[in-house]
Amino acid sequence: MGLLEMYRQKLVTAEQAAAVVKSGDWVEYGFALGAPVEFDRALAQRKEELFDVKFRSCCSLWPIAVMEADPDGEHFVWNSWHFSGRDRALYDRGSAYYIPFKFNELPRLTRQEVEPIDVFVCQVCPMDKHGFFNFGPQVTNHMALVEKARVVIVEVNHSLPRVRGGREEVVHISDVDMIIEGNNPSLPEIPPAPITPVDEAVARLIVEEMADGACLQLGIGGMPNAVGAMIAQSDLKDLGVHTEMLVDSFVDLYLAGKITGVRKNIDRYKMVMTFAAGTKKLYDFIDDNPVIAAYPVDYTNHPATIAQLDNMVAINNAVEVDLFGQICSESSGIHHISGTGGQLDFVQGAYDSRGGKAFICLSSTYTTKNGAVKSRIRPILTPGGIVTDPRTATHYLVTEYGKVNLKGKTTWQRAEAIIGIAHPNFRDELIKEAEKMKIWRRTNKI
Repeated sequence: MGLLEMYRQKLVTAEQAAAVVKSGDWVEYGFALGAPVEFDRALAQRKEELFDVKFRSCCSLWPIAVMEADPDGEHFVWNSWHFSGRDRALYDRGSAYYIPFKFNELPRLTRQEVEPIDVFVCQVCPMDKHGFFNFGPQVTNHMALVEKARVVIVEVNHSLPRVRGGREEVVHISDVDMIIEGNNPSLPEIPPAPITPVDEAVARLIVEEMADGACLQLGIGGMPNAVGAMIAQSDLKDLGVHTEMLVDSFVDLYLAGKITGVRKNIDRYKMVMTFAAGTKKLYDFIDDNPVIAAYPVDYTNHPATIAQLDNMVAINNAVEVDLFGQICSESSGIHHISGTGGQLDFVQGAYDSRGGKAFICLSSTYTTKNGAVKSRIRPILTPGGIVTDPRTATHYLVTEYGKVNLKGKTTWQRAEAIIGIAHPNFRDELIKEAEKMKIWRRTNKI
């Protein structure tokens, strides 16, 4: 049978595809921009006839029609590997749950650990002449889902950029059960976070630690944006990219001539990622660009892969840190914000890299809704706060007041170093708490 005939036989409406879902099923939506739109809307229309349909997805960027149709979660249950703003809104109203995990393990978890996957549906680029659908700007665990799911459905969107691999960036029509031709909605965009003077101060401290040929991983947020902007204005050259998430800052660095990848130990000349999210500028840049290599996340995020890259520099944000060096980057007390993601993967991998450095960045303070100023450096993490990076893993900690390397330091040395980069208004209080916890020496001078 020819490819076009196979395509015609598998072509269905969104309503026909949604009809395969039964009560009690586990339904996997594609990662981030890969989540379905037409299928989701069609399935939402079936709400009254379905019960206990359980969804798994990650970093939701599209509106989630099934949950908008069922705000109380009486028919549908939403489960997320990593909260975006949309996932967090569902969580706040009590109809979404988080799945704790390390990002590099996601393909393995998909193949070995999770409940049986009844339906996997994702957006893809149009089929090419060889019968392959490109997953677009997210590879993550999509082929693992194809392998595991009972029914595989793809929803074609001509707006998705076609992203080169790597590996596992495409699925063949022979592995697809149903094809929906969507309405090609424009991709949701994530504008870069504004850069504050605090971000600039932190970025300056990080950039001075970098050398020519360093390989970059940047998280999302104002501080990583500030680092990217500062690198673009620096004398640094021949930088490489190996990151889980490709963001707009990398485009700016590439166009500024800072990224060549010539000194990378593996994947030379390639900007390696597992997913991308940002603005149209980013999506246009990655479309069919041979400099991009998309891999599944068990490659991009495995610490053993990251460690092969000399002078790896990992830059990530935190919510708060305690005087023991424990990092919380995903919750405020018991209130869940995002997820572990790949932060721990890159903290471990960058430290194991020859010449590598892992930076955790945060402003020294934050302001509450009622105008109170609070310290992000605390004696202990807020009760219920999740330890994203254990104290044994933390390498560099950076605020606008300085940077410290916590590796090899005793508990009292850590307390002294961390208090030294806290906001001056909170240092005396932190010293008193450190004394109570017996991690302070009276001879210390700050």
